[in-house]
Amino acid sequence: MPTQLDKVEVLVVGSGWAGGIVCAEMAKAGHEVVCLERGEEKTIDDYIHVKDELRFSTRYEMMQNLSKETITSRHKRDITALPVRTQSDMIAGNDEGGGSVHWAGATFPFLPYDFEIYSRTVERYGSDKIPEGMTIQDWGITYDEFEEYYAQFELTAGISGEPNPIGPERSIDYPNPPMVETPNIALFKEAAANLGYHPYAQPSANITEVYENPDGQTIAQCQYCAFCDSYGCDYGAKADPIVTVLPTARETGNFELRAKANVRRVTYDGDQATGVVYVDTASGIEYEQPADVVVLAGFTFTNTRLLLLSDIGTPYNPDTQEGVIGKNFTGQFSNNFLGARAFFNEKKFNLYMGAGGLGVTFDDFSGDNIDHTDLDFIHGGHVEYRQYGDRPIESNSVPDGTPSWGREFKEKSLFYANRNMYLRFQHATLPWYHNYLDLDPTYTDPYGDPLLRVTNEYTEQDRNLQLYGIDVCREVAEEMGADIIDTDDVPEEFNNAYVGAHYAGGVIMGDDPETSAVNNYLQMWDAENLFVVGASAFPHFPNYHPTKTVGALAYRAADGIEQYLDNGGGLLVKGNTEKSQQQRKV
Repeated sequence: MPTQLDKVEVLVVGSGWAGGIVCAEMAKAGHEVVCLERGEEKTIDDYIHVKDELRFSTRYEMMQNLSKETITSRHKRDITALPVRTQSDMIAGNDEGGGSVHWAGATFPFLPYDFEIYSRTVERYGSDKIPEGMTIQDWGITYDEFEEYYAQFELTAGISGEPNPIGPERSIDYPNPPMVETPNIALFKEAAANLGYHPYAQPSANITEVYENPDGQTIAQCQYCAFCDSYGCDYGAKADPIVTVLPTARETGNFELRAKANVRRVTYDGDQATGVVYVDTASGIEYEQPADVVVLAGFTFTNTRLLLLSDIGTPYNPDTQEGVIGKNFTGQFSNNFLGARAFFNEKKFNLYMGAGGLGVTFDDFSGDNIDHTDLDFIHGGHVEYRQYGDRPIESNSVPDGTPSWGREFKEKSLFYANRNMYLRFQHATLPWYHNYLDLDPTYTDPYGDPLLRVTNEYTEQDRNLQLYGIDVCREVAEEMGADIIDTDDVPEEFNNAYVGAHYAGGVIMGDDPETSAVNNYLQMWDAENLFVVGASAFPHFPNYHPTKTVGALAYRAADGIEQYLDNGGGLLVKGNTEKSQQQRKV
């Protein structure tokens, strides 16, 4: 039997942006908050002088050990899923701050179209435009209702940026100016503008000026050292939970973080969550921690798996398309990171300086910004150029056809080291009835619990959209004056590689308990004191990076939790419609 602990007010599982924001907001409001983190406790000091490409980019020191816990994966429903054990095929953050510490820093909002994708698609094109088997749905909240939470996240994280010239309205300016415009970024902007597009500096969590956020936390100025993605920032210049929301929570005196706490179950009485069961991985002792409110704020895979293991909510059944837990798995991986590489014979750049969010993009093809009437796909993507900063091991880009070793390889590696630019078309991933998450019937973790199984199949929608975007990348590269342009191939099948670390769905939000797991406050329909926060709530994956929306959803959830505690319980609803009153009684 687990050792019983005293009840706490708010129990949060996970210490990334999702969990960290909830912890800070609840602790600031005077509530007793305990956060369970399965990794180790970390501070900025742990990342000082760790610019070691072999250690972090090659050996994945900051990532989850897949030999102990992983997912199983398959690209067809009628084949056996196998465990993903190679870390280059799937990265999931570990330790305090989670994936929010090793993130690159690109920080986009989603479009108004995304929050109402079903309604707007049908209104413009008719329901026949949505392919059979595609399960898009509205999110249960509009962009206008949600934008204030984007602003709140930007102020906390000190986002650097400039307005998107064709983007939706904003309530505030970015707190910091955009990152530097390098000669190669200027070349992209000029070419895109010449083609009639609307380029702008990417919004970035790599901060351009020393910044103090509204909670009094200071974020340092970016040094453009190139060690952002897969690294913790030793300058404290990349906005993440360990320099922002977690210190804020600690300063209240109402917060406790327990590291090496691996949660195995949410305890559930059939009506409400009563707490969680977790293992202290340092001692091996199992504990039961009761709580008034439970917040699952782990990675997409973690949130979904815990609900399935805990028998909370109805598991999704792809045969009947009924149930909600595990539904609408989407993500940005493999074919979402394709485009064209431009090689130059005369132009030369300094590609060894950079930052994770240093880049330029244009949104002319994002969302529904183009007319899809005669196109064989819906939604879209943005073309971006990112100057991450080349590192010694990974920077050997050479034109297609070059031998992979020998004199010619060495000569071209040296020649093109600072003479190439990679343009990427990052597109939306839309949900299908056959792409979902469930518990694997064969493979288990060291505790004997089933691993989470991912079933993900590419469709013509995916391939057609990506091919379209690659052509746009080629067009921009030609306008930049590239001497050689190599374009990526679009795979026919999903290769079971989750290289992007952007995974979503499984516990999706909406306004109907029959088709969603949580409401627009991320409160579960089946357990009113259980909130599930993170990208697991996305009903589909828009073409942008997820972190800003994850953070904004966490602020929205924190508002909901505060209302729930102040009102003595009950399902939270938006507005006072008849449908809302019916949902309150569910």
